[in-house]
Amino acid sequence: MLKNNQTIFDVAVIGGGPAGLMAAGRAAELGKRVVLLEKNKKPGRKLVLTGKGRCNITNAEFDLRKLVENYGKKGQFLFHAFHVFGPEKTIEFFEKWGLKTKIERGQRVFPASDEASDVLKAFVKYLLKGKVHFVYGAEVIDVERKKHHINKLILKESNSEIVARNYIICTGGKSYPATGSTGDGYEWAKALGHRIEDLMPALVPLKIKEEWVQGLQGLSLKNVKATILQQNKKQTDVFGECLFTHYGLSGPIILDVSKKVGELLKKGAVEISFDLKPALDFKTLDERLQRDFQKYHSKLFQNALDDLLPQKMIPVIVKFSGIDPFKKVTYITKEERHGLVRLLKNLKMTVEGLLGFESAIVTSGGVSLKEINDKTMKSKIVDNLFFAGEIIDIAGPSGGFNLQMCWSTGYLAGDNS
Repeated sequence: MLKNNQTIFDVAVIGGGPAGLMAAGRAAELGKRVVLLEKNKKPGRKLVLTGKGRCNITNAEFDLRKLVENYGKKGQFLFHAFHVFGPEKTIEFFEKWGLKTKIERGQRVFPASDEASDVLKAFVKYLLKGKVHFVYGAEVIDVERKKHHINKLILKESNSEIVARNYIICTGGKSYPATGSTGDGYEWAKALGHRIEDLMPALVPLKIKEEWVQGLQGLSLKNVKATILQQNKKQTDVFGECLFTHYGLSGPIILDVSKKVGELLKKGAVEISFDLKPALDFKTLDERLQRDFQKYHSKLFQNALDDLLPQKMIPVIVKFSGIDPFKKVTYITKEERHGLVRLLKNLKMTVEGLLGFESAIVTSGGVSLKEINDKTMKSKIVDNLFFAGEIIDIAGPSGGFNLQMCWSTGYLAGDNS
């Protein structure tokens, strides 16, 4: 353990997650003396859990303008970072350090091995090559500064001190707190004069009010459209796969829309409307139903939907249709059939809230982008402080976009610190 200012480093990086690993590695690559402080016993604890243990390292969207659009209005802040170190250079970086990659559905890039641990191994090689000094179990308890300059960091163990010319905070957000992401960096940034935009869990499942949803637990629906409504007005919609759980909804399209839902919930009630057959308009779906009813003309209504819906979904649709489940389909009226079509195109449920940070993949909110130089990731308030990764106020959808943000801002911080 370093004590009593025995060594003055060029750069001290706080946090051994994706952004911290890249920042430390890049600074060391440029010949700087770097110390990486990680409060866990090893780096990358959250990294190896991403992508269900496979680690979706980036998204192969090489058009920078299209890439930044994935981050919403705040995406423009990342344009320079992506120009310097975007998805193409990310893939080249990992290939250089021995990690073969592959591109899957949705332009998602994964290790060819499907092992997130191989991503961490590549970084360890990179950092060892740069002679980065690792300090594990390094819990920072104080950041001392004088006016607009950080003097040193105080560590919990024996009040050890870390002194550096520049400091990079890469402590992540508050998601997956069991991995060490407990939001410490926000408190330090705030104490140093930075504004912290409202923190919310993002890429997180939704709690649904209606109890009937629990009966669908484990059901996955593919190729459905979910429309988010507030006061019966459409706010946004998404297309793809969702998953019913004991608490409500999860799956790719739900995670991607959760940030928007969280923002809307602050203003009032939010509903989700599912179009179970988005590829078919009203007329086409009605014709499809007529063919199915003709095929099963002697069956009861509750037994005539097997070709149209997953088995678990049928009792729900039968109940909400208002049609007698024991009625033979031959006797279903045109009005009843049209009501069924409307239900299939507009199955509504009420959002009760978001699951907490312990279930979130990333954190929305963070250090205000207005107080960070987008060309260098340097603080506009403290003259030897930089930020990178999830701690800053920007978050993207699933699909490798959030890790790419970490790699890019980490590289930029390391390059300029």
